[in-house]
Amino acid sequence: MAYLVNAARDLAEVLKKTPADYLEARLEENESSYITYRGKGLESIGRATSSGGNIRALVNGGWGFVSFNSLEDLPSRAVQAVKQAGLAGGGDVKLAPVDAIKDKITTDKNPVAIPLAEKKQLLDSYNDIIWRTTGIQSSNIAYGDGRKRVIFLSSAGSFIEQERADVSLRITAIAAKDGEVQQVGMSVGSRGDFTELTKLHKEVEESAQRAVALLTAPAAKGGEYTVVLDPILAGVFVHEAFGHLSESDFVYENDRMRELMTLGKQFGGKHLNIIDTATLPNLRGSFKYDDEGVPAVKNYLIREGKLVGRLHSRETAAKMGEKPTGNARAISYRYPPIVRMTNTYIEPRDLSFNDIIADIKEGIYARNWYGGTTSMEMFTFSAGEAYMIRNGKIAEAVRPVMLTGNVFTTLHNIDAIGNDLDMNQGGGCGKGEQMPLPVSNGSPHIRIQHCLVGGK
Repeated sequence: MAYLVNAARDLAEVLKKTPADYLEARLEENESSYITYRGKGLESIGRATSSGGNIRALVNGGWGFVSFNSLEDLPSRAVQAVKQAGLAGGGDVKLAPVDAIKDKITTDKNPVAIPLAEKKQLLDSYNDIIWRTTGIQSSNIAYGDGRKRVIFLSSAGSFIEQERADVSLRITAIAAKDGEVQQVGMSVGSRGDFTELTKLHKEVEESAQRAVALLTAPAAKGGEYTVVLDPILAGVFVHEAFGHLSESDFVYENDRMRELMTLGKQFGGKHLNIIDTATLPNLRGSFKYDDEGVPAVKNYLIREGKLVGRLHSRETAAKMGEKPTGNARAISYRYPPIVRMTNTYIEPRDLSFNDIIADIKEGIYARNWYGGTTSMEMFTFSAGEAYMIRNGKIAEAVRPVMLTGNVFTTLHNIDAIGNDLDMNQGGGCGKGEQMPLPVSNGSPHIRIQHCLVGGK
């Protein structure tokens, strides 16, 4: 770390003296480990380290960007970034003003330091549990962890040191019989606390048993239902179907989205609030400063049903005449920061789960998630598991259902929001070839009227 800090201090002086409208740099040291299984066998295992950085230069409205995996000869990198910016000059890039910041954020967690043999022993036990279940045909396990040290510095005087750790685990059990295949997956993660992944034995066993049970479960009849989503699936919905539409680079580049995403527009009832923030403690999408050195803040995207905000970098904030929100993120030094979500969720209200389902004569309770796609305002999501709701009670399990609709119509049709907010930390977001970026998303249980459900 001392070498990284010394290199950054030397580069800070270079940035002040290099002719450009603005210069910034990110220097990183990374260490990571990974373990994957396919079926009964171990597929890969290992550790890796890397270091490098990048410099961005703004000259006459155009960006120059240089990335490198050696911290030698940094002054020449700055000159190269300025030359590239000069070639792109004459553009319209401007940056919203922010204060220069000097700060240091550290972590005492380092999951990479835990021996690979100890991690493998745990994952072996999970895979053994899956394969003890009669009817299992295959399984997939993917574990990854990392610790990253990043120094951000700018010609405006910012010098920010940040450390963060990350752990993620995805387990899938696949059952098959007579040509029928069903699978159940679970994903978990944390800000570097490996112990949070060590107590999943019961959940893994239940996932394997559920995959086998789905082979004989009936399929729901397709049609329009009142649907209740659990916190995981509701969180995926708010992230994928709405959150990406709130990323301002997507909005200002698309005429249709600028028209649809007009601030002040009513998107739901007064009970609906949607938030994105990196300020929540101990979540995978949390940080103090983004990759442009902008402090994280709490961003209300929807408040009392109205669109009141969106997510910004300094560039998009300037383009749209709004304030930066601390949402410029890059997955590593190899990429420039772009507008990304952090922790995105529906704010809880005061209803219990029993309150939400009490007056549903026939509906569907959809839990967890399997996959999905979005295209502009249209979405299709597959639930990981589903149950019929009959006369206010959870009834029989059915095969996983597919939910389809228009996100804006669906937001209007959310008529009940629970009091049981839960954040899912097992996912990773992809955008612009930068994936998987650590994020979390969540929600309480929510009820949606007139939801289109695919079935038999």
